[in-house]
Amino acid sequence: MTQYKDIHCASGRITVRTISRRDFDAVVLGYALSGEALNRFDEGRVDVARLTEEWYREELEQRCTDAERDDCYMFNIFRNSDGACLGYCDITVMKRDDFQFAKVGYTIFNQYWGNGYGTESLCALTEIGFRDLELHRLEAHVNMDNPASKRVLEKAGYSFECVRRRFILEDGVWTDNEVWYRNAD
Repeated sequence: MTQYKDIHCASGRITVRTISRRDFDAVVLGYALSGEALNRFDEGRVDVARLTEEWYREELEQRCTDAERDDCYMFNIFRNSDGACLGYCDITVMKRDDFQFAKVGYTIFNQYWGNGYGTESLCALTEIGFRDLELHRLEAHVNMDNPASKRVLEKAGYSFECVRRRFILEDGVWTDNEVWYRNAD
């Protein structure tokens, strides 16, 4: 297996870093401590029996391949005080060339909601996108009925750009999404 490039960004309370074999136990515990889904955007409790070391190894292999191709970079989010895995986030490159833009995504396990970790994680992810991946523009695509995610984006310095009609296929239905963005300069 090729080594996953070590990219990280630490803030006062959290560290966002590329996924690593050493994080397996913390990731599984983060999933295990999650409660029932609190809304339709929340993965909620998952069957941790399926989260085996083999599953994680395969996930890491796929993420290494994605990063080597400059397609997608996956990161885990950790609390600095105790090393707890708070969730995960990613940067998916949409177009390089004269555009240099990507899409960001973020998930905080629901037991950690309401503590500002989503905003801190997105700020760190944004820094990684601009500093390490040398992107010019980052976008987030958000469901129209997801006010919590919109608040995170606004607090992290993203701006609302537009609504893309029938943009994302969800449960067999093309849904509208808001586009939020931030530029490097």
